[in-house]
Amino acid sequence: MSTQAYQAYQSNSVQTASPGELTLMLYNGCLKFIKLAKRGIEEKDYELKNTNIQKAQRIIQELMVTMNPEYDIANDVMPLYEYINHRLMEANLHNDTTILNEASELVTEFRDTWKEVVRQTRQQKFGEGGNA
Repeated sequence: MSTQAYQAYQSNSVQTASPGELTLMLYNGCLKFIKLAKRGIEEKDYELKNTNIQKAQRIIQELMVTMNPEYDIANDVMPLYEYINHRLMEANLHNDTTILNEASELVTEFRDTWKEVVRQTRQQKFGEGGNA
């Protein structure tokens, strides 16, 4: 697949995704950036580390900003997002892969939970009697 075709595919994927699928994409992107940042630390490529930690932080910040405070769960999730963001800052300052592993585990839990929510929502929407 050409680069241009791949970019068009990616753009179309984002444009046609449901809000739940977009959130899932954000979690997956955050995990990818944490993994790249970890590689940056391991390879002493501090620009790679810094750039990708900042990308991961921007995703966490986006999740924080777009969270609907009217839902009770927001009171439980927001402090965890703040904690992840803080730990990413610490990992960046101290070049600490252990902290990145911790952040990655937390984001993975959010992602896996969210993936299940998306799956159940799809099942309810399309699975019961075939009515959309």
